[in-house]
Amino acid sequence: MNLKQFYATVTILTAVYSHQATAREALFDSEQPLQAVLSAPISQAYKQAKKDARLYLEGSFAYRVGGAEAVKIPVKIKTRGNFRRLNCKHPPLRLNFKKKQNNANLFKGQNKLKLVGPCRDGDKYQSLLGLEYIVYQMFEEVSDYHFKTRLLELSYIDTDGKKDPRTTNTFLIEDTEDMARRTGMKHQKIKVATRENLDLEHAALVEMFQFMISNYDYSLFQARPGDNCCHNTRLIADGSASGKLIAVPYDFDVSGFVDAPYATPPPNFDVRSVRVRTYTGFCKEDRHVQSAITKFNERKGRLYNVVRQSALISDKVKTRAVKYLDNFYSIINNEPQVQKKIIGRCRGNLISG
Repeated sequence: MNLKQFYATVTILTAVYSHQATAREALFDSEQPLQAVLSAPISQAYKQAKKDARLYLEGSFAYRVGGAEAVKIPVKIKTRGNFRRLNCKHPPLRLNFKKKQNNANLFKGQNKLKLVGPCRDGDKYQSLLGLEYIVYQMFEEVSDYHFKTRLLELSYIDTDGKKDPRTTNTFLIEDTEDMARRTGMKHQKIKVATRENLDLEHAALVEMFQFMISNYDYSLFQARPGDNCCHNTRLIADGSASGKLIAVPYDFDVSGFVDAPYATPPPNFDVRSVRVRTYTGFCKEDRHVQSAITKFNERKGRLYNVVRQSALISDKVKTRAVKYLDNFYSIINNEPQVQKKIIGRCRGNLISG
């Protein structure tokens, strides 16, 4: 999009105040990208990024789907996240909508949503954004318990005029409470989980997925200080006394599959790159691991299609991603490798269930 087209888009989207548009679908029910404009004091928000206490700042969010009528709604923004908030030129944002003003549009019922965008300018970071979006899509293929996402072609307008306008691909992540409700579950806001409390079959599936993408930056048991359990994972359950905790992962930017320049493995793992896979799952009966392997083999074609059909990454990046998946499948379909690299590398003592 050139500068003339950019300002034409901004003019169309920001000039319309339509709170009466009829929502034909829920926000996360479509993979069609939304054209959108975020107008807010973005430079002020970025200045607050390194502060522990950050204020919401008033702005507006305008969007349209295809050639439909544009809709503009109020929104508040602030920076969010951990590493990316402190280190990115463009920190990720949290969008805070007002539910009562969204009753008749695509954002009906939405309150606070995470917005993920490229960490920095340039094609490389656009590609990294695309790869992270693909990871969310791949997890949808293997688990019914997942966060939905919605791709945006988003134009940023700094209302203070201190930052130049820019347009980039971004995506929204479904709210945790909405995800839990959609799956018939409830979000479990606890500080620590135990192996005995977890749904072992789904835990094995999550751990196998993290092994597939080579992600070390998560926990099924503990949270960062001041957060709910668990690190880059949310726990849901059906609310019954006997209901087991189901782990739902998110935030995959430091995985080997994405391979961001800032991604480094934790010091307690003897590997030099996040591209090197290490199984980080805890020990459980082998049948749970085998069940996860069966699921990944059943969904193999779908996982490859997510990569190959993506319009967000180049053919060169697709080829590299496919080869990375090839290596994963060569491991899980070789029993000696399964015993050596997965079952033989599990953490802790065996737990039955």
